[in-house]
Amino acid sequence: MAELMIILLVLTVFLILLSGYPVAFAYGGAALFFYFIGIMFMPNIFDGTAMNLFDNNLVGLISRRDMLIAVPLFVFMGVMLERSKVAENLLETMGLLFGPVRGGLGISVLLVGVLLAASTGIVGATVVTMGLLSLPTMLKRNYDPKIAAGTICASGTLGQIIPPSIVLILLGDQIASEYQNAQSSMNNFAPDTVSVGDLFAGALIPGLILVGLYLVYLMAVAYFKPDSMPAIPKEERNLDRQQLLLKTLTALVPPVLLIVLVLGAIFVGAAAAYEAASIGALGAIALAAVNKKLDWNILREVMRSTVRITSMVFLIFIGAMLFTATFKGFGGNEIVEGLLVDLPGGVFGAMFIIMLIMFLLGFILDFIEISLVIVPIVAPIIFMFGFDPDTGIQDPTQIIHPVWFGVMIAINLQTSFLTPPFGFSLFYLRGVAPAEITTMDIYKGVIPFIGIQLFTLVLLALWPELATWLADKI
Repeated sequence: MAELMIILLVLTVFLILLSGYPVAFAYGGAALFFYFIGIMFMPNIFDGTAMNLFDNNLVGLISRRDMLIAVPLFVFMGVMLERSKVAENLLETMGLLFGPVRGGLGISVLLVGVLLAASTGIVGATVVTMGLLSLPTMLKRNYDPKIAAGTICASGTLGQIIPPSIVLILLGDQIASEYQNAQSSMNNFAPDTVSVGDLFAGALIPGLILVGLYLVYLMAVAYFKPDSMPAIPKEERNLDRQQLLLKTLTALVPPVLLIVLVLGAIFVGAAAAYEAASIGALGAIALAAVNKKLDWNILREVMRSTVRITSMVFLIFIGAMLFTATFKGFGGNEIVEGLLVDLPGGVFGAMFIIMLIMFLLGFILDFIEISLVIVPIVAPIIFMFGFDPDTGIQDPTQIIHPVWFGVMIAINLQTSFLTPPFGFSLFYLRGVAPAEITTMDIYKGVIPFIGIQLFTLVLLALWPELATWLADKI
């Protein structure tokens, strides 16, 4: 009967989500409904103390407020930079810089996506901005619509893996908590801590590898299919070298300095994530003032957007915690643990199934929902894999590095922005793309980039040091 209730709980959430009801209330409402059924009518199979888990998690969330303060600050930083026309200046400059090269516009979009990812971390703003500014130009230069659409969508999602990233902050909070709980359950009451800075460091090298693979793909397409990514004619590049150099410096230096300041402060240990985020927010205000894009109306609009986005994230947090508490109340964690432990291949077989489930969920769910619901269920199992409660010893071959685990999830969740039918990047671009770009063009354009993301995931699975080396050094 418990298994049936768990299935009904999950199906109810899916049906509510498909109806278009707000995510946070879908999880929280369904969880409370099934909690009431369990506590009133099924006390023999439902653990009535399940809500204590929610209380403890909520208290833990509040106690970790220093970490989570980084969320609204980084959101504010991203929205302010988007309003200050940093992206517009970067795209225009990069287009002129790489214009003489076949595929230069595509490369420009990718590099601007990297810089915006490291300075804003907001996928929607990045995709919409680049869609509005670069897509008409790419089509005018006779770019293949599929390549143009795919490049913009994929470049926009880099904000989810290149720090600072909202998903890395959320994952860092979740993984730090679950890792510490798992270590305490194994009688290790002084474990090494996992911070958001560790996850930022762990994601940096895989993120750059992903960018490099995107770049190789675009250069290969430009070489083998030159007509699909032509260069800008020389007569249309009307700046001399001195003017181009000056424009490049003024467009590139300010955001790059801000990125170095924010991430550098975290990596060298000079500032916590929320302190560095506050520096980034102040830096974004300064850039907006320099670009003469700062007035009361813009500031009010940015603050409202920040409150709206942050409220959505934290409401999903609370709804996900309610769902997890009810799921565990029906014994769902024991069922999941039994399934994963019995899989062939040990912890690596379990990781494969978890990654597969997350990838498939990405076709229909948002990355925040997946991370906040799935991670609290599977993380304790993964971190305690191979632990024998009788001897108190854990099999060393089954130990998973928490930073590697978090970065694997982050790269996997990045695909959820590109996988149809509900990939958010696809929606964002569809909303601003001209009529000649069909939805099928967008779908076909992102397929190679999804393949590259999965290939990066395989590389990281084979060489965990790609994520753990830098994190262990700082």
